[in-house]
Amino acid sequence: MNLLMKVLSLFTLSGFAALTKGNIIMLLVGGVLLYLAIAKKFEPLLLLPIGFGAVLVNLPLAGLMEEGGLLYFISFGINHEIFPCLIFMGIGAMTDFGPLLSNPITLLLGAAAQIGVFIALIGAEILGFTIQEAASIGIIGGADGPTAIYLTVKMAPHLLGAVAVAAYSYMSLVPLILPPIMKLLTTPEERKIVMKQLRPVSRAERILFPIISTVLIGLLLPPSVPIIGMLMLGNLFRESLVVNRLSNTAQNELINIVTIFLATCVGATMQAKYFLTFQTIKIIILGLIAFAFSAAGGVLFGKLLNKITGGKINPLIGAAGVSAVPMSARVVQKVGREADPKNFLLMHAMGPNVSGVIGTAVAAGVMLALLK
Repeated sequence: MNLLMKVLSLFTLSGFAALTKGNIIMLLVGGVLLYLAIAKKFEPLLLLPIGFGAVLVNLPLAGLMEEGGLLYFISFGINHEIFPCLIFMGIGAMTDFGPLLSNPITLLLGAAAQIGVFIALIGAEILGFTIQEAASIGIIGGADGPTAIYLTVKMAPHLLGAVAVAAYSYMSLVPLILPPIMKLLTTPEERKIVMKQLRPVSRAERILFPIISTVLIGLLLPPSVPIIGMLMLGNLFRESLVVNRLSNTAQNELINIVTIFLATCVGATMQAKYFLTFQTIKIIILGLIAFAFSAAGGVLFGKLLNKITGGKINPLIGAAGVSAVPMSARVVQKVGREADPKNFLLMHAMGPNVSGVIGTAVAAGVMLALLK
């Protein structure tokens, strides 16, 4: 009898006794994210730690996100905007702005692809979200996870879990979401357009671009300096050719370490009691709308540029303006080659792709300047 009482006592102190339906649902959600990362290879560097973070935080009584818990301390880097900015440094070190500098008109495609951000913002306001919450939801349309986290922490930190998971999920689903939109809005003839080879970009242009961009954007939109500044610092590491150790560290060891911490903590915000709400469903739907309209905006503006330039722009490259570097550019390449196996659009798509990163950061800066 004493042994039975001890077993029962042990059970009441275990996580099994505290397990709720919400915990079970979120454990399954975490499992789905892990499946997509491992079996389907959808952005595994992000979805795997996010999925496992969701599993960890929904194990009852573990206390990982409670004050004093392991992830509670690690999440300091998210709550104080450190991780997103460091991620941007790594992205900058990995980014080649050459295609954008070679064909500056593609900057407009990256800007046009931000339309979904503001459409979703308006839609979120209509559905009853505050303007700050609406801004955080709208930025999902930029398909840029670090920017979404950076803005949400400042504007609506209580929505961080839903916004971050939606942003990274749609980034990972770019190969599924973009092609139907691209094919719906373009004709077979437009998809076959072969673009002129890009001109070589000088070293001076490559070095001056991050410096001048930081100063101009920083003076125009001071709230964007942390993310734009780190993005361009990483790019200057790359292009200067004098700090290869720093460049290699930023684009390898540093970004890998920070990604582990950031993505795991993003998953840890998916606690059942906060995540399983009707509000979360609305955010995920609005995020999809934002993403779809951003892609459509880029393609439609590409069609306009095609008319203006006398058929020199393939409208497909506008879809890469949604950021998600370099996945969306690869999708453009794939859809273009389906129309014409000899067509090569990857480098042309990288122009709007990297300009989309800048565009989303600028959009976030505008929102911070006007709405915070």
